[in-house]
Amino acid sequence: MTDVATTAAEHTRRDFLFIATGAAGAVAAASAIWPFVSQMAPDADTIAAGAPVEFDLTPVAEGQIVKLFWRGKLIFVRHRTKTEIKSAVETDVASLRDPEADAVRVKAGKSQWLVVYGNCTHLGCVPLGNDGSFNGWLCPCHGSVFDTSGRIRQGPAPTNLPVPPYEFVSDQKIRIG
Repeated sequence: MTDVATTAAEHTRRDFLFIATGAAGAVAAASAIWPFVSQMAPDADTIAAGAPVEFDLTPVAEGQIVKLFWRGKLIFVRHRTKTEIKSAVETDVASLRDPEADAVRVKAGKSQWLVVYGNCTHLGCVPLGNDGSFNGWLCPCHGSVFDTSGRIRQGPAPTNLPVPPYEFVSDQKIRIG
């Protein structure tokens, strides 16, 4: 009769069961922890609400105002005519209720494009474009009048239409946000 002794180099059924049980336990622990980790990430609606919006300016005709939404807020993109730009630049800033030069409200070299939030700064109404005594915007609810640079000229609104954060990514495309 020969005695068979197992050596440390041989793998037994017990070693296999030990490794398989450990692996199954690790998978179970990861499966239990995953929902807790994933719920800490923002949902798709939140990501989409804060994401930058790119807008192609090519189809916007001169003199036209386009409305779009970013983060649930109305944005006006206005393609100003040379006359509108000249009028906005020549306005005496000292005579304005909220003094701000036209050059501060547009990007250098792109003065034909004005991008502003689309709600009146008085009570949040949506002003009508290409209207009012300055041919900018007129708030039909309370009579605030904004010029072609979005600056308050008449009425109860306390400040100019705000300019959102935006940049030109090419000559005919802007990114808001």
